[in-house]
Amino acid sequence: MSVAVSSRSCESPGCGEGAKLQCPTCIKLGIPGSFFCSQECFKNSWGEHKKLHKLAKPNSESNEQFNPWPGFRFTGTLRPAPLSATRTVPDNIVRPDYANHPTGVSESERQMKGTTNIRVLTDEEQEGMRVVCKLTREILDIAAEATAVGVTTDEIDRLVHEATIDRDCYPSPLNYFEFPKSCCTSINEVICHGIPDKRPLADGDIMNVDISAYHRGYHGDANETFFVGNVSDSAKKLVKTTYECLMLAINEVKPGVRYRDLGNVIQKHAQANGYSVVRSYCGHGIHELFHTTPSVPHYGKNKAIGIMKPGQVFTIEPMINEGTWKDELWPDNWTAVTQDGKLSAQFEHTLMVTETGCEILTRRLDNNGQAHFMDKMS
Repeated sequence: MSVAVSSRSCESPGCGEGAKLQCPTCIKLGIPGSFFCSQECFKNSWGEHKKLHKLAKPNSESNEQFNPWPGFRFTGTLRPAPLSATRTVPDNIVRPDYANHPTGVSESERQMKGTTNIRVLTDEEQEGMRVVCKLTREILDIAAEATAVGVTTDEIDRLVHEATIDRDCYPSPLNYFEFPKSCCTSINEVICHGIPDKRPLADGDIMNVDISAYHRGYHGDANETFFVGNVSDSAKKLVKTTYECLMLAINEVKPGVRYRDLGNVIQKHAQANGYSVVRSYCGHGIHELFHTTPSVPHYGKNKAIGIMKPGQVFTIEPMINEGTWKDELWPDNWTAVTQDGKLSAQFEHTLMVTETGCEILTRRLDNNGQAHFMDKMS
């Protein structure tokens, strides 16, 4: 899951205050968003707000489609679908500090905000990261196996949620700044942070699944973009190039390299193939904290701070677009889409700097699996 989050704002016209209350009917109908700062603002907006409830209910006579945001201009063809109820986590699972926070804020991350120090993990901490990243990989592989035409992203989220709990892990995205699901599913023009819903995957879609797990005090993070059914050659080329961007950047990781230099490698390869690199979201440090230093931008000539040292752990997760690099945000405050509605792809690994290079902590667990994955890219 990439760095960049948005705080909730009251949806009452002209208010804009911080919002913690959500419309109970919208929750029941699976309408994302619908946050208000107070009961008074909610009551004042009721006349217009209740129209969303009618639009969200199936109506065979009028053929009305689910549309939680009337008047919103979508950049591409993808549309939101209703959400299922938020899934629960058993009490015995160890949680990160934001899991039960009313607005999903991580106090430990907030305390570190502004620091430029990049932690070097101890041997014990490094082993904790190896364990959680191995589990993260297993969960991502389960999501990959489930991806098929007709399967909903909500079903993939259910499988991810259950697989995460089965491994004594907490799904890191769940309630992180109020994210409502256990993984991110980003389809076609969605760059990142897509919310799993009841839309069935269609033949020709590409979909990124972003898995993050928290186990015994440490987070792991990885994502891949998958083909759904018969995908166009142009979409295949974009996905293949994005994977190459990630691996070329990983090949540069070793002690003494500046974090800012990774963006030059990624952008050079993306532009050589006619693509652009998203700038709003970046890779990040990860360990006990879900997101921390260093920031790892994926575009060239950035100003990221820090030089790699053995024992540092971070993600690289380039987002590569067919058209413009610019993005827009859906009103759910999470789903980032390309400004021109064209396709976007992403891949991510969690890495640990070693004395001579790096260890890919979220690598595929066997060579056969890696070979099969590369066959699909060709």
